[in-house]
Amino acid sequence: MVLVETNGRSYNDPVEDSPGLPEYSPVQILVADDSPVFRDMLQRMLLEWGYEVILVSDGQQAWDALRQEDGPRLALLDWMMPGMEGAEVCRRVRANVHDRYVYMLLLSVRAELDDLVAGMESGADDYIVKPFQVDELRARLRAGRRVLALQEQLVEAREALREQATRDGLTGLWNRRAIFEILQNELARSSRSGEPLIVLMADLDGFKPVNDHFGHLAGDAVLRQAAARMRASVRRYDAVGRYGGEEFLIVLPGSELPNGLVQAERIRSAIHAETFHAGDTEIRLSCSLGAACAAPPAMHQADDLVRQADTALYRAKHLGGNRVEASPMPGNLRSPLLGVSVNTKGP
Repeated sequence: MVLVETNGRSYNDPVEDSPGLPEYSPVQILVADDSPVFRDMLQRMLLEWGYEVILVSDGQQAWDALRQEDGPRLALLDWMMPGMEGAEVCRRVRANVHDRYVYMLLLSVRAELDDLVAGMESGADDYIVKPFQVDELRARLRAGRRVLALQEQLVEAREALREQATRDGLTGLWNRRAIFEILQNELARSSRSGEPLIVLMADLDGFKPVNDHFGHLAGDAVLRQAAARMRASVRRYDAVGRYGGEEFLIVLPGSELPNGLVQAERIRSAIHAETFHAGDTEIRLSCSLGAACAAPPAMHQADDLVRQADTALYRAKHLGGNRVEASPMPGNLRSPLLGVSVNTKGP
């Protein structure tokens, strides 16, 4: 039986690209067919066209390959295969693979309209009747690659929108809504795991005169540099967000109060140690921080924890700034560690 018609040319002959189509990088393609002869022929053809080919001989192997996290995103599936039909592979992929889109073409000798409809309703993106023209297969594969490329663009656009919705446009930190949501999520995780959590509220001392004397562009430069120093001062799994103006909210999962105060002092020192630069202007600022601790099994609300950290921040500002203060933990008497003054008046 003839399964591929070459129309008088070798399937290795180059086919001119359609004008205006983007250049594609090599793409993996899965070929599932129980005929060794047909698999070999398709492999040579696809390799000639620049694909990276994965060969399997039955439907179960095809399903096992496609459901992998890094599995191929393009597939040629014969309908009639042992173990599992190609149409069933399509149904399983559509029902279970959600982290990426897989473009699937069904190959079959069935040429009736009802067969085509059944194949497409199983989840296939395209249907090719054997025997087929080489140029037809290549054109349909190119159409599949265009669909995958457009899908990638949609994913990138969605991620860009998500980034815009959750990041502060000036500093690149989490914005207020996002950092508060992170705090709520970490509090829920803390409640399940029994690990403590620290919240820091930070405020740049004397920031308003920077805008008044040097202009808002200088103030923006200072905020960006302060944000970068804060990010560099915390662990990779901590979260830093801009809470508003020159205020920042920092979430330290898995930290008890002593460790949280060490982290806060590191941030305070990073802000005060070096001058900020706005063009040729050098500006020296300090930072005050308030700390609050959520320690299970006590239940904590995000609003209450932020309020406690903000109260400790206000106390630090009232005592002259450039220092770290902690909110006393409920049930604890004031001590050198947990008392009103925690130490850390900077130089």
